[in-house]
Amino acid sequence: MARGYWIGRVDVTKPESYKNYVAANGAAFAKFGGRFLVRGGGFESVLGTSRERNVVIEFPSYADALACWNSPEYQDARAKQEGGAEIDLIVIEGYDGVQPGQTAAPVPPNPASE
Repeated sequence: MARGYWIGRVDVTKPESYKNYVAANGAAFAKFGGRFLVRGGGFESVLGTSRERNVVIEFPSYADALACWNSPEYQDARAKQEGGAEIDLIVIEGYDGVQPGQTAAPVPPNPASE
């Protein structure tokens, strides 16, 4: 099953309000198995537009990523942001298929046979 991801681009407009959101969002991410792959950090915009911060959160599945977005826990955290940021966010399904240089997609190990 393909993992799910949140990919966000953020301009913080009210730092104090945004801090309230950051302090509250972890409960929702933990509940749905989310983990940060990118959280701020340096970057170079090589094509198109960008925002000042970038975030990538990985979830066990696309369904988990959507469930987190729709959860009361996340919506409560989001409300604490109080307009503190301009955000572009997508929820996207990962890809488990053939990669460059491969002739077939890797077969995940079967825990029952180990």
